[in-house]
Amino acid sequence: MQTIVNELKSTAEKTNATDIRAAFAADPGRFGKFSVSFDDLIMDYSKTAVNGEILALFETLAEAAGVAKKRDEMFSGVAINFTEDRAVLHTALRNRSNTPVMVDGRDVMPDVNAVLAAMGKFSDGIRSGSLKGATGKAITDVVNIGIGGSDLGPVMATLALAPFHDGPRAHFVSNVDGAHIADTLKHLDAETTLFIVASKTFTTIETMTNAATARKFIADKLGDDAVKHHFCAVSTALDKVAAFGIDSDRVFGFWDWVGGRYSIWSAIGLPLMLAVGPENFGKFLDGAHAMDTHFRTAPTAQNLPMLLGLVGFYHRNVLDYPTRAILPYDQRLLRFPAYLQQLDMESNGKGVTIDGTPVEGNSGPVVWGEPGTNGQHAFYQLIHQGTSVIPAEFMIAKTGFEPELRHQHDLLIANCLAQSAALMKGRTLDEAKAQLAKAGMDEAKASHIAPHRVFTGNRPSITFVYEKLTPFALGRLIALYEHRVFVEGVLFRINSFDQWGVELGKELATGLLPVVQGKAAADDQDGSTQGLVKALIG
Repeated sequence: MQTIVNELKSTAEKTNATDIRAAFAADPGRFGKFSVSFDDLIMDYSKTAVNGEILALFETLAEAAGVAKKRDEMFSGVAINFTEDRAVLHTALRNRSNTPVMVDGRDVMPDVNAVLAAMGKFSDGIRSGSLKGATGKAITDVVNIGIGGSDLGPVMATLALAPFHDGPRAHFVSNVDGAHIADTLKHLDAETTLFIVASKTFTTIETMTNAATARKFIADKLGDDAVKHHFCAVSTALDKVAAFGIDSDRVFGFWDWVGGRYSIWSAIGLPLMLAVGPENFGKFLDGAHAMDTHFRTAPTAQNLPMLLGLVGFYHRNVLDYPTRAILPYDQRLLRFPAYLQQLDMESNGKGVTIDGTPVEGNSGPVVWGEPGTNGQHAFYQLIHQGTSVIPAEFMIAKTGFEPELRHQHDLLIANCLAQSAALMKGRTLDEAKAQLAKAGMDEAKASHIAPHRVFTGNRPSITFVYEKLTPFALGRLIALYEHRVFVEGVLFRINSFDQWGVELGKELATGLLPVVQGKAAADDQDGSTQGLVKALIG
């Protein structure tokens, strides 16, 4: 495979592929050649350093890496997460065809459907008011307590689908910092609040600390007997959940073949279902399933996740771009960059291959971003004129949800398209001088100022266009990025589905807690940690 990577490098250099501006000058029809669509979703990658020769090598690379074979193994329940001996089957959670999916010789779909049905029944009860709080009042507010995949996905999706909210108000608490739950509780009425405790093992320290605070909030206001009316759980630790005071019919499980960062499709998505209803949650699953089918069946040159992953690998390992910016031109996708940050960096932030040897070249990039147009007034300056090339990924809907504000959506679209065009075109020194002269500046001053107004251009970007951010469209978009991360992981030759770096932090924090509490000495800690402990606790 490294031979093909080397060929990509030499081809990019030989064809001057990174001069995207020149490529458009030579071929104004690049959009038609380097954009693909799936229903109303368009992926324009014509503003990247891809040409016909590079694209042909992409297909060779994908074949050499065995991406299709590994993809089929994932969908069929093979334990591709070999470091934890687990299948990777978040796709089964949205398997709307209901065809059997086997794990260890057993079809998992009956269990998936049973949990989904239980979630729907519970959601309908809360939303209709037939399931009430301890004092007989209907639930008006739902607080999801979780962290990592038990928080980022539900927060992101619930914010994104705000136009579809017709259920209780949704709140999210994740940080162990007491300020997070304190600021949330101060605005809530215990009689009308439901808490969801999302922890597979019911031992996650941040989640269980916040859950204990929430339990005390209910018990202090309404008594211990009220806890069972104001809590439910997403967990498999039934004994611990029962000890907490939650009845078994309010516990929704999921499986070890569902990774946290891929769990929004499972019972972890309960807060989203409560907000938008089971029907819209079903459409959310439908969109993801549609992308799954596309990923499994479309040829590489028309396959959105394949192409997105190949371009991402090309940017990281051929052109050596260290980061990528996620720039949704949709305020309701406010948390989408953070969601993708976890999805991508927790999956592909690895330094060891599947063979146990060091990764040759680079693995996953730093992923970051903000919604447009906010980012334009913050960090786009660096993307345009900084010394690092940062590939950007734009997202924009053709239509918003506020027809009376169409003029604002038009402005949003104009800004999105202008940014991608500006990154590609840039501005030469002669163009900068001409602009200043046209504004009436004398030649000497223009020559002095013009270099500061030069933009090198050739900054790559991908733009996604879709009709409207519906539940279906959101599910499809998330699944696209999930599969992109998978493709890149196969190309990096790593296991994208474990997260030992996360586990290390948990281990160290557990050992440090007695030190911070003054119950143990810091003698076995490094000198820096000893100094910080002393500064923080005296």
